[in-house]
Amino acid sequence: MRESPLLDPRIFSLAVARMVSALANSFLVVVLPLYIGSQAVRLPALTGSTVTVAGIRIAVSVELLIAIVLSLFGFLNSLSQPLTGSLSDRTGRRKPFLLFGLALVASGSAGYLIFTDYVLVLAMRGLQGIGAAFSIPISVALVNELSDPEERGNNFGLFNTFRLLGFGVGPLVAGVVVAGGPYVLTGKSISGFDAAFLVAVVGAAVSFALITLWISDPERAEETAGEDISIRVRGEHGGLDPVFALGIATIVMALSIALYAPLANVINERLNQGSFLYSIQFGATVFANVLFQLPLGRLSDTYGRRPFLIGGFILLLPTTLAQGLVTSSTGMIVARFLQGVAVAAVFAPSLALAGDLAREGASGSTLSLLTMGFGLGIAVGTLLSGLLVSFGFVVPFVVATAGGAIGLVLVITQVVEPDPDETVAAPAAD
Repeated sequence: MRESPLLDPRIFSLAVARMVSALANSFLVVVLPLYIGSQAVRLPALTGSTVTVAGIRIAVSVELLIAIVLSLFGFLNSLSQPLTGSLSDRTGRRKPFLLFGLALVASGSAGYLIFTDYVLVLAMRGLQGIGAAFSIPISVALVNELSDPEERGNNFGLFNTFRLLGFGVGPLVAGVVVAGGPYVLTGKSISGFDAAFLVAVVGAAVSFALITLWISDPERAEETAGEDISIRVRGEHGGLDPVFALGIATIVMALSIALYAPLANVINERLNQGSFLYSIQFGATVFANVLFQLPLGRLSDTYGRRPFLIGGFILLLPTTLAQGLVTSSTGMIVARFLQGVAVAAVFAPSLALAGDLAREGASGSTLSLLTMGFGLGIAVGTLLSGLLVSFGFVVPFVVATAGGAIGLVLVITQVVEPDPDETVAAPAAD
């Protein structure tokens, strides 16, 4: 049996930095809706009225304004990642891009402390979306380049575990911080909202410090800068390029887990439950991800990536559909937990496989297809859920299950693993 890999302090530093950054961002996912809905933000004059766009009458509600702020981050973040990943590959630099992204995220959080106009709050969230587009694909590229091929799955599992810990803990802490305000800081009273924004600033600053102290640009990225970094759609032997196929599969996977968040009120009414049970159900997917990302990623180093990708998608289909059919709170918890296991089986091995297939010096542009796919799937899934539920509660879950079936077919027919002796994304020199 192969020995357990030793923990690389650089990978650990990236994982901790990503955890802190994810915690700070998830803070804002909870705080911004409350902040915008309070009297602290000056809303546009159109709020409460109806406007016509392309012949469609749309009510400009506070909820719509909140949705715009939240979705702007997701779309700017995900759609910009191939560009930022390619720029990093072309210059052969990782660390400056990562630090620049974290600086933008911190600036956006600090902006909430100053600006109280809705348009400026929207601009700050957009700034943070661009900052995340710089930091996320670059950090993933660094994990890839700092990993030995036989430890890549383990390292991506560790990285994702820490990211999910931050994302899962953030909303819980944010609620406590906002509710506990006002606070006294250096003799001045600050609201719970401002305290939460300060926590987000500190989180980005801590990530910035960790990267500054522990991470340097891999020599390999500098040596190969400027080589072919184009995104391939077609494979060498026909069909889709394996990484492009993985990107599509990642979109439908992320879409399936994003359906749940907008349906809180509908789900609670359907299952005759309160918000506490809903939070347990929502957290079950995150908890399963945290629990299984690392061991499944490590196992993929030993037994290959494709078995876990295929098994994960096979499990994803019934667990997604079940959420639209179950009529008990306990059944929903089980379905959500098993869905989290499915996502864990897919995400770390897919990142590792994309790293295995990445051309040397092109980790940023290659892996950005998957990180973009995840962010885009979350953004689209959130909007799709709210639109489709009006046709029946089960409809969003049926559509997501059909998308998952497409992902399964793509993995089976289009995704191949390279020969271990031909893995192209070799680790960077120490």
